[in-house]
Amino acid sequence: MILPRYHIGPSLIEGAGQGLFLDEAIARGRLITAPDAIPRVYTFEDILALPDAHKLLPATVRWFEDRYTITLEWPDECYINHAFSPSALWHLGFVFAAANLAAGTEITVDYRHLLAPGQEEDFRDAQSGERIVGFTWRESLRASTTALTHLLD
Repeated sequence: MILPRYHIGPSLIEGAGQGLFLDEAIARGRLITAPDAIPRVYTFEDILALPDAHKLLPATVRWFEDRYTITLEWPDECYINHAFSPSALWHLGFVFAAANLAAGTEITVDYRHLLAPGQEEDFRDAQSGERIVGFTWRESLRASTTALTHLLD
C-alpha cells in the first residue's frame, strides 16, 4: 500500500524504465509504503528449487531474515528503483522518507536490503557503476534500524 499521492512515470535513472514519483511533499521519516497483502513467504532455497526460478528472481523481495515473497503481478510498489543514495529507507518491508521530499521526487531505496545475502542484481548502480549485492540479514537489519532511528530523532 502506498500512502501519499503518487504517479508512475519514466524514471530519472538511466535504464530503469518506470519509476514511482510523489504527487505531494512528505516529511522526513514519514511512511511511504507499507505491506498490506503478503499471501505467502518462501525461503530463498525454496525459490531456487522451483523449475522457473530464473524467471521468479526479478520478482523476489526479502522481507525478513530468510523469508521472501514472489510478486509476479507487479503492484505499483515495484516501480521503486534502486539507488545507493536513496530518497527512502527500506526497513522490514516498510519504506520511509529519508529526508523531506518535494512533490515530484522519485522514490528510490537501496536494493541490497531486498536481495538474498550475496545475490547480485543483473544491473549495476546507475550513479557509481558498482555491483548491487545483497546484505546479510544482520547487515540489513543493523543498517536499516540505525538509519530509521536517525530519521525519527
